[in-house]
Amino acid sequence: MDEKELIKACKRKKQVGQKQLYERYYDIMFRICYRYLGNLHDAEDIVVEGFIKVFEKIKQFEYRNSSSLKNWIQTIMVNESLMHLRRSKRILFSDNEHILEQNYHIDETLEIKDIHKAIAQMPTGYRTVFNMYVVEGYSHKEIAERLNISEQTSKSQLSRAKKYLQKLIKDLNYERRAI
Repeated sequence: MDEKELIKACKRKKQVGQKQLYERYYDIMFRICYRYLGNLHDAEDIVVEGFIKVFEKIKQFEYRNSSSLKNWIQTIMVNESLMHLRRSKRILFSDNEHILEQNYHIDETLEIKDIHKAIAQMPTGYRTVFNMYVVEGYSHKEIAERLNISEQTSKSQLSRAKKYLQKLIKDLNYERRAI
């Protein structure tokens, strides 16, 4: 089956089409998930979950060119991988460590849930740009395009978000010492 026929078969929920789509893209999607998760078992689980989502949402897919299906599936796999990392609290904010070490001593008992709580308290603009840049790896240009803002606004929001996060964690650190 060519790609257009494969899409039509999947939209009609034909198992032969679903099986062929799965087999055609499994290896590359597994490698993508593994790159994000670093664990074979998790990557296998997320690929399966991702393909379930692909089959559930295939009716929304619009064929544009020969790479559009692969790119669409890849986006789903990346999002599923990131959601898994968030659920399992395994996302490391390497930028945070560098910034925080510059100005503050952070209690070693600080847990990832505390950092997540602090991020959740950030104003929406800060939090959105911070997550897109630090967590999802978007460039400032991509963020600007997606949010309809200038690149400079994206950069300044990220800088402010980092400072805001530093203050929240510093305050949390003092609260923990007082207990």
